[in-house]
Amino acid sequence: MRSEYSENRERLMTVRGLCKSFNNNGVQIEVLKDLDLDLDQGETVAIVGASGIGKSTLLHILGTLDRPDSGTVLFQNKNVFRFDDVRLANFRNETIGFVFQFHHLLPEFTALENVMMPALIKGLNKKEAITAAEAILTRVGLEHRLPHRMGELSGGEQQRVALARALVLKPAVLLADEPTGNLDKKNSEQVHRLLSELNRELGMTLVVVTHNPDLAAYMSRRVTLAEGQLTEVRNEK
Repeated sequence: MRSEYSENRERLMTVRGLCKSFNNNGVQIEVLKDLDLDLDQGETVAIVGASGIGKSTLLHILGTLDRPDSGTVLFQNKNVFRFDDVRLANFRNETIGFVFQFHHLLPEFTALENVMMPALIKGLNKKEAITAAEAILTRVGLEHRLPHRMGELSGGEQQRVALARALVLKPAVLLADEPTGNLDKKNSEQVHRLLSELNRELGMTLVVVTHNPDLAAYMSRRVTLAEGQLTEVRNEK
């Protein structure tokens, strides 16, 4: 699916002919069928659709956490699934940020330590990693929570730590899978605003899988996944 709103944007990712199926008790189930998608630098996209339809599968393939059965995913015209395992892991760590419904933070570590990890994996020294982690935690309003472990934080604070961890290396793409699915209305609205503000500040491309119509409305584009294909819907602003 080609973006209709990309006249002044640079193409970042190009997906062509994506197919993915799973075997369920001997029955082959196709969830993505010859799917196309274009993502431009700095744009925001909501992927909506029924539960179990393949939205998370698509997001995982975009983030190289899973591989398609066939088709291509190009990042700046480079076929990422032709990278060897080491190059692909480095690409994923440095270029793609992930936020999930379940934050997957490490409970034995502090907020600062959790957010530092992608920077340390990249090879930054400890001082550089601390500086980067403190800066993004401060930006998401958690400068007073740096030494706190996860059990000492509220659900909304934990999700903001997860968002900070995803953004500490300033990735080109942020992929969010139901990022407010476990939050109450107040905390959901706070995360919605943060995602929108950080998209503008960092210039990242933001792709969100969500059932939340309020979050989808924050995005500049909304696409519906049904029967393995995407249909574009213009958001009303």
